[in-house]
Amino acid sequence: MKLTVLGYYGGYPTATAGTTGFLIEEQDYRLLLDCGSGVLSQLEQRLDPLQLNAVLLTHYHHDHIADVGVLQYYWQLHQGPRREAVLPIYGNTEDPLNFASLTWAQATSGQAYDPAETLRLGPLSVTFLRTIHPVPTYAVRIENEENKVLVFTADSAYFPELGQFAHKADLLITDTNFVNGKTGRLWHMTASQSAQVALSGQVQRLLLSHLPQQIDHQRLLHEAQAVAPTIPITLAQTGKIIEIN
Repeated sequence: MKLTVLGYYGGYPTATAGTTGFLIEEQDYRLLLDCGSGVLSQLEQRLDPLQLNAVLLTHYHHDHIADVGVLQYYWQLHQGPRREAVLPIYGNTEDPLNFASLTWAQATSGQAYDPAETLRLGPLSVTFLRTIHPVPTYAVRIENEENKVLVFTADSAYFPELGQFAHKADLLITDTNFVNGKTGRLWHMTASQSAQVALSGQVQRLLLSHLPQQIDHQRLLHEAQAVAPTIPITLAQTGKIIEIN
């Protein structure tokens, strides 16, 4: 299983990097996990979007879905061979208006996932965990046929069940939007909380993503490493590739 980071900021893109989106490739199957602002242009540099097999959305905040509309235009207007006659976009149905927008005539089809069931996507199996966020949001655990596991927390405040959900994952991607000491209501995790999820989950490696724009990312890295010094921890960067094997 190969992961390519296409965007990693929370909230809004900068002049040089977009918001959340990852390309996951397993055998000849191509899955786009979230589709934030700037993700489509990064995807086009690596893969013709018509060669996607599916898109999976963790929730409907704009920094995770901003490029869905232009991806639909691409599928509607761009000529060329397609992997799928119509691109399936998987999302939850708890926000009916946003779910309805996933369907675009002759381009994309909104497909509901049941968070209580395992979703089969080609050679991948996906299970879900509801997170703590202002809108319905689901962490995803993606497993291939060789039992290699990628877990993405999506957007969430810290809660212990995240560690259980990430148990023994080969790669954990966490929502790491705050430095330690952040006060007030937290809808995202601090660096130390991300590391705590990794520790309790006994994961093989940790990737910090959903990063803030105005905080030194090295500070986040150092704070996470102080909590989990035995786990390899890296920062998400555009184009970063991680082979999970």
